This record gives sequence, structure tokens and C-alpha cells, in this order.
Amino acid sequence: MKKLFALLLAVTMVLSMAACGSKAPEAKPTEAPAKAEGSAETQQAEAPVETVKLNVAYMPNYASLWSVLTAQDKGFFAEEGLDVTLWEFADGPSEIAAMEGGSIDIAYIGHGAHKLCINGQAQIFLPSSVHSTDRIIVLPTTGVTSADELANLAGKKIAYNGGSSSETALNGALKVAGLTMDDIKPFEMDPTNMVAAMMSGSVDACTAWNPYSVQIMNNCEGALELEFATDSVNLASWICLPKYAEENHDVLVRFTRALLKAMEFASQEENWPYAVELYAKKCAKDVAACEIETADATWFSATNIKDYLADGTINDYYTRQQKMFIEGGAVEKEVPLENYILFDVINEAIG
Repeated sequence: MKKLFALLLAVTMVLSMAACGSKAPEAKPTEAPAKAEGSAETQQAEAPVETVKLNVAYMPNYASLWSVLTAQDKGFFAEEGLDVTLWEFADGPSEIAAMEGGSIDIAYIGHGAHKLCINGQAQIFLPSSVHSTDRIIVLPTTGVTSADELANLAGKKIAYNGGSSSETALNGALKVAGLTMDDIKPFEMDPTNMVAAMMSGSVDACTAWNPYSVQIMNNCEGALELEFATDSVNLASWICLPKYAEENHDVLVRFTRALLKAMEFASQEENWPYAVELYAKKCAKDVAACEIETADATWFSATNIKDYLADGTINDYYTRQQKMFIEGGAVEKEVPLENYILFDVINEAIG
């Protein structure tokens, strides 16, 4: 009996120990998934964003390069996983043609090319700068010595670049003078040819932008660059094709976010020398000459964009711009801003 009792006691102890031992494996599956899940989240958070290569069009002036060069130099594009290559163009219409041909993804445009956006060829995803005055360069042969004498342009040969801000400026000057295209001898040409035409005296005046205006002023004796005010608003923006926007929403948000960081920094006057130096180096220009271009416009900061979206200023700018194109015959009828401005991209990038 003693042996039987001892045997039963031993069996009971073994079973008890086995039962206790079985509880540990039950706890491990509960702990393991939690640890594994946390590890996966950490890996996901630290995973690098897929790098996207972008071909971006610019024009060789400060207005086009002040923010994009800053974003590139400070690593803001790299932070967003963007590998940006910059390509030089003479004007907005040429850039849009290159996008349609597939060689360019994103572009900066001046005021004149915005009518192509309104007409459906491209879409705006970020405003860059604004100014409310235009300029025309006149030679002594015009008899014009101030903006008050623009009426003397009647009958004169005037060069302009069609479809760009050059044409817009010419129309503005004629409006101020009380003239029309029929009252002058207009010559449409590439901005580089415009420089040669002014230097040779083949034309009496022109509407050009930097850097071409600087070349003309430096090489044409007696030339005057006259500034005049209009009731329009002169905007510069970043654009892409509608199809590209539809297929690359996330890329546009990342690009915009990087630009906004750059704009917040480079729009501040104390940081203009930084942006000017980048621009001068990129275009192989004299720094002092480049500094003059900082007065060409009001440079938007990210804070400006956020505030102007909230109070309706951005809408007002583009509405006034569209009205001007309609009055000038470049746009047939009013188009809702939402048709060609990607407010969702701007708001998501700011948010």
C-alpha cells in the first residue's frame, strides 16, 4: 500500500508540473505577435520613400529658379525622395510643348502661358510669385522717355514673344497708351532674337524679361526700361499636364511640399543673397546683376500661400488674371478655377 501510495503521489506531481509547464507556451504566442507587430511598424516608418526621377523645366531668370534651386540645394527634394533634373527653356509655351512630348514632367511658367492652362492644356499646382507692373524697353527712335509718353509708340516697330508674358506686357503697354496692335508694327520673335533685333536697331522697342532685358539694356545705347501699372495681376506658377496630375498625385504633393519649404526660407529678404548666389552659379551670371532681379516680384512664402488660400486672395489673383485674358481675346469665356488649379495638391502639401 505504501508503494502504491508513493507511486500515485509521484504521478500526481508529474501531471501537476506538466500542467504548470503548459502555461508558459500559451503566454509566448501572445507576446510574440505584439513584438513582431511593433517591429514591423518601426520598419515601415523607417522605410525610405521610393525615389522618383523628375525632369523639371525652368527659364534662366531669378523668378524661375529662386525656390527650386533652394529646394535642391537644401536637400528638400531628397527628403521627399525626388531626384530632380533641371532643363532650361526660353518660355512657357515651349515648356508645355516639351511636356506634351514627354520629355518634361513639371514646369515653371510666367504670366503669359497661364492662358494655356485656362484653355485646358496644363494645370497649376502651386503659385510662385506675383507683381502688378510690367515693363517695356524703348530705344531713342521711339521718342518715348517716360511711361506717360507710351502713345508715341504708334507706328513703331515693336518686338514681342507670342504666347508668353512678353505679349501680355505689350498688350498692357498699348492699353495704357490707348493703342492697339493695329497702331504699331509688331514683330513676333524668340527672346534671343529680340536681343539681336534691339542691338541692331531693327526694332524700336520690345517687351522682354530677365535675362534678355538685362542684355538689351547693357548693349543698347540710350535704351530705357519703363515700368507701367495695369489693373491686371501678373502671376508665375508651377504646372504639369492634366494626365500627369491624374497619375502622379502623390509625387506632385511631395514636390510641392519641398518647394514650400524652400519658399518659406528664400522668400525672406535676409535670405535673398543665398538664392541669388545659387541662381548666379546655375546660369553663370554676375551676382550683382542677379541681385537686381529680386525686385521683379513679390515672392510667396509657404505662410503666404496658406493665408491667401484661406482668405481668398489666391482665388482673386487667378480670377483677375483670367478676366484679363478674356478681355484680351486669349481666352474665350470664364472657366472655373477648379478646372485648372489643383487646390487639393496645394492643401495636402500645406497640411
